[in-house]
Amino acid sequence: MSHYVVRRLLLLVPTLLGVTMVVFVLVRLLPGDAVALQLQDARATAADEAAMRSQLGIDKPIYVQYIDWLATLLRGDLGHSFRSRAPIADELAHRLPVTAELGVFALLIAAVVAITVGVISAVRQDTWADYAARSAAIGLLAIPGFWLGTLVVTLPSVWWHWTPPLRYARLTEDPARNLTIVIIPAIILGLGLSGGLMRLVRTQMLEVLRQDFIRTAAAKGLAEHSVVIRHALKNAFIPALTALGLQVALLVSGTVVLESIFVLPGMGRYLLESVQARDYPAIQGLNLIFATVIVLTNLLVDLLYGWLDPRVRYS
Repeated sequence: MSHYVVRRLLLLVPTLLGVTMVVFVLVRLLPGDAVALQLQDARATAADEAAMRSQLGIDKPIYVQYIDWLATLLRGDLGHSFRSRAPIADELAHRLPVTAELGVFALLIAAVVAITVGVISAVRQDTWADYAARSAAIGLLAIPGFWLGTLVVTLPSVWWHWTPPLRYARLTEDPARNLTIVIIPAIILGLGLSGGLMRLVRTQMLEVLRQDFIRTAAAKGLAEHSVVIRHALKNAFIPALTALGLQVALLVSGTVVLESIFVLPGMGRYLLESVQARDYPAIQGLNLIFATVIVLTNLLVDLLYGWLDPRVRYS
């Protein structure tokens, strides 16, 4: 397995290099001038703009800018923000725990809801519980998270003069307040991710429950919950685990929207603000972090296959 892990980690380098190239070019194709957004002064002259471009390092050809940024990155430096002039690594150090907490809670909620409801739906096939679960899955897939988040913030304030707490407190400073703030967007994000996963768990469970070894286990007199959990679910969970790993990519878009709605100082909100300000170094650094997390998560999912299914071998 060690050779497999090393090979996958080596493949990480060209993958991330390709991501940085694409992002580096695309952010510069966005409409709007980064210099004009930074100056925001009607009295700024062409000389002021030229000086600002030179200061920011965007007066050079794009391939030179990329080589310079890559050289800085290889030294472990993500660069400095155009807006605040602060090191981007410092910004991410404060914002990463917020997004990580939201993402972990959302994935846990998605997994618990999808697995529980998917198993019940499969075991009670074609009953009212199955129909209700399938309808709920379709509903969760159809409802946009940003729409639901907006309703949660606005409607209670109109009807009951109450809004969810929007003043963020860190988990280490005030755990109770932190959970009160994070749990609502985490539930919204987790439920949105659970719809497709729920349907997949149900489909895989139905397939496994029809296998001979399940009928043999039931014929031996094992309790239903033992057959379902110990034998069926473990075999049905492998495809669902793949889907759960792929949900990490969807978390990126979800955190961008929900962190903005619930005023969470995380990486998603920072990315949106950076795109609006054409803060190129911040956008590049954030996308590099997101891409690294997604690739490493997929590697972890692949390694978990061997634990769930002893037949899987890595060579």
